[in-house]
Amino acid sequence: MSRMFRALRHPNYRLWAAGALVSNVGTWMQRVAQDWLVLTQLTDHDGAAVGITTGLQFLPILLLGPYAGLLGDRLDKRKLLLATQSAMGLLALLQGVLVLTGTAQLWEIYAIALALGVASALDVPPRQAFVSELVGRADVPNAVALNSASFNLARLAGPGVAGLLIGAIGTGWVFMLNAATFLAVLISLTRLREDLLHRTPPLRRGKGQILAGIQYVRTQPRILLILVMAGLVGTFTLNFQVTNALMAADVFHTGADAYGLLGSIQAIGTLGGALLAARRKQPRLTLLVASAVGLGVATMASAAMPSYIAYAVLLVFVGVTALTFLNSANTIIQLTTEPEYRGRVLALYMAVIQGGTPIGAPLVGWIANAVGTRWALLAGGLAALIAGLVGVWALARWGDGTLRDQLRAAWTARRAEQIATGTLPVVVPDAGSRPSVEGSRPSVAGSHPSDAGSPAAHDGGHSPLAGAPSPARATARPPRTPLATGQHPAVTLRPEQPRKGAPAPGH
Repeated sequence: MSRMFRALRHPNYRLWAAGALVSNVGTWMQRVAQDWLVLTQLTDHDGAAVGITTGLQFLPILLLGPYAGLLGDRLDKRKLLLATQSAMGLLALLQGVLVLTGTAQLWEIYAIALALGVASALDVPPRQAFVSELVGRADVPNAVALNSASFNLARLAGPGVAGLLIGAIGTGWVFMLNAATFLAVLISLTRLREDLLHRTPPLRRGKGQILAGIQYVRTQPRILLILVMAGLVGTFTLNFQVTNALMAADVFHTGADAYGLLGSIQAIGTLGGALLAARRKQPRLTLLVASAVGLGVATMASAAMPSYIAYAVLLVFVGVTALTFLNSANTIIQLTTEPEYRGRVLALYMAVIQGGTPIGAPLVGWIANAVGTRWALLAGGLAALIAGLVGVWALARWGDGTLRDQLRAAWTARRAEQIATGTLPVVVPDAGSRPSVEGSRPSVAGSHPSDAGSPAAHDGGHSPLAGAPSPARATARPPRTPLATGQHPAVTLRPEQPRKGAPAPGH
């Protein structure tokens, strides 16, 4: 199986991915139908009512996220997901019945939106952590990326299908169809093979376990940095449903169809970003920082676009950088968190990335009303740029050497990975001469006998490529920290002729 889809070699993941894709399409259909119901049937085009409905769905993750993560660490994740998915399916069914019988009122839709938010808050952290039990640690990055691809593929198809169905059969039947799509994920959960699950031992009950999760994060600088960056981006930048609507209506003076098209165009970028992420063996912190900077620059540039078409084209780049940031953050947290804390840490991550929406979305709308829509978009881009600069500062402060050293470490680690997979010729230094490119692929190993078979000898870091530092320079340099290389152990530099008595480089 190709490297891009290697997680699909696991039978359990294939079942899960198939059910999740069907359910994700239904979820996007539900969102469009619910907004249209509130906007056109229950109110007279009241945008505030739509905003309240959206806020009620995101607010519970901010309040219940840590507790949901604790449940994910304590309980069987598969059984917990069966309960939450069943609850959301029943709520969609109730919503459809109310609309089809003509008895739906605005307060009832508010109540259902809040209940859906509670069920989703209890569902998301264990669902994110469950990925590592489906595929095991080695394929977690690929599985996370394929989950993102599935979600964005559904985002491409769901709204368009919902629009056609609303016009043909009405919003009530769209809710009923969404309820039916939950059967797909429920069936997939019941058919998973227990013997192929990579179980995490459940956490025993005890006092102060939520606080223990928070204290664990405080002792992990990498995770703490990711949460800070994700909080800035999630609260102030990822409000594209608001900014796209404002740009389409107030700046370019287009209709609802053009607004919907902007979402689909942006989804092309996020889908592309997810497929690119699926090719990576493991994201590094430098990629997270670079994607935050790229997202900030692309968002700020989109605010200056003079036409609808130019703005739409730039949204593809916004989508790629946004997905790269989110995928990198999720994967790094999953791989660097101790298994017994994973549910609680992922819950904190989801709380900052989604829970800030009820704060950020109204603030973006207020800026647009006060000084203009383009300034609101600029503010969101500036927040992502600040998040990226915070990451740059952390790389320079926590890693060894300058930022240039950090980026070089990430680059050489990537090259070493390409060498290991046979996708790049190896540069073999000849004694007393400049390095030359050889057609064969020698093994990449450390200079110490104990390096043979160790992670440092296979996972990549430094590689004996052109431009590698001289032995003296490599010896004088302190060893790279895990933060600098995204916890990819560096491949030890092999000096041509080490000086007598000098310590082996890379140790």
